[in-house]
Amino acid sequence: MISEPQSLGASWVALLAGVDEAGRGPLAGPVVAAAVILPAEFQLPGLADSKQLTRARRDALAPQIRAVALAYGLGIAEAAEIDELNILQATLLAMRRALLALGVAPARVVIDGNRLPDTQGLGFSAAFLALPKADATVPVVSAASILAKTWRDDWMEAAEADYPGYGFAVHKGYPVPQHLAALRALGPCALHRRSFAPVRKTIEQRALVAAGASGAVPRTAAGNWP
Repeated sequence: MISEPQSLGASWVALLAGVDEAGRGPLAGPVVAAAVILPAEFQLPGLADSKQLTRARRDALAPQIRAVALAYGLGIAEAAEIDELNILQATLLAMRRALLALGVAPARVVIDGNRLPDTQGLGFSAAFLALPKADATVPVVSAASILAKTWRDDWMEAAEADYPGYGFAVHKGYPVPQHLAALRALGPCALHRRSFAPVRKTIEQRALVAAGASGAVPRTAAGNWP
């Protein structure tokens, strides 16, 4: 893994915040972002992009990151906000909320990706850098990735109790066959992102079935609707 001095220059190390997200791809649940500031001299073996780590390794690293972090914050954009804004803008909103939740003002911020969130009104002035694949090359961004992923996984597991039958505790809302089958059988719940194609298609199909059962002709199936 490349260290911050090598990848960004030594001047970027002090009060450097890393920001990353988890949950852009699922059909249900929030997108979650984390912002983390680690001590400049801190080294934690095994830090890497959360997607490259096992669940056990992420769960082991997360409390260590929280214990040594100078500050960390979480930001969430709910499914309704994702549907209203689109997933990119909702992700940027979650990142902004994570930065707002930091209790320490960073001097520099590295965002995983190629877009920056709105940086106005954050309450601090900092140099911002959007860096693709930063979660795999900048340790403090890897740390943010781990915090975002572990928090979201725990949240989705807890959601299983409120929305049984979908398998959220297993797949965390991602479009695996088990989830798609449950979605067809049960229909979407409040956590589902209705703007995502598989959910939208399920809603439309269930409307057609319901209309056929009642003898009504749904607007989406009509030929020349007046």
